[in-house]
Amino acid sequence: MEFIIVIVALFLLSGIRIAQEYQRAIVFRLGRFASVKGPGIYWIIPLLEWQRKVDIRTLTVDIEKQETITRDSVTIKVNAVLWYKIVDPAKAILNVFNFEYAVYQVSLTALRNIIGKNQLDEVLKERTKINSELKEIVDEITAAWGIKIEFVEMKDVEIPTSMQRAMAREAEATREKRARIIKAEAELEASEKLSKGAKQIAENPLALELRRMQMLSEIGAENNTTTIFLMPSEFTNLAKAFTENLTKPAKK
Repeated sequence: MEFIIVIVALFLLSGIRIAQEYQRAIVFRLGRFASVKGPGIYWIIPLLEWQRKVDIRTLTVDIEKQETITRDSVTIKVNAVLWYKIVDPAKAILNVFNFEYAVYQVSLTALRNIIGKNQLDEVLKERTKINSELKEIVDEITAAWGIKIEFVEMKDVEIPTSMQRAMAREAEATREKRARIIKAEAELEASEKLSKGAKQIAENPLALELRRMQMLSEIGAENNTTTIFLMPSEFTNLAKAFTENLTKPAKK
């Protein structure tokens, strides 16, 4: 009798299982799905039931660097990182053979396809948009496996050396163009100011005298040994009028 009790006790104890807080156990009974158990302690029927545990924490997939062609026929190498989480453990085991490998292959194919739909400039400048599109594509496929894609991020984009040189020349030409435009705008603004100032001085000769005096004070402030004599503007105007009278033809 004691032997039977011991056998029964061992039989019952052999069915005790423990799952961590981040684990879930998918239990099969005679080959058919029975239930999802955990976390904590639970019991399965020995010899009739068996289990398979899955981790429901956020998992990471490192998509290796691969060559792909953009829409404008530029060959580049790109890699990415994907984060996903199992939200339905039963589907992750029942609906796909190896969910980790499946998620990796889907991500690899989706990355290659989405790069092929964008030009090189879009790949380099609109990473956020491409990451969002890639996440939606992969998440739509993996939803049937009970997997939720949390985030996708492209890491590195490697372009050919010849293309790097071309892009550097283009950037340099753009900067030079911008500098010339700024310089031309400054010269135009300066010429407009000078023209306006000359017009005001012509209308008010006293302003010219004040400017001459200011120029003399500026020269003296620089400890310059050069002596400059400025003629009053009245002498200049008188000489100009005298010259014009001499050049006029005599009236008969």
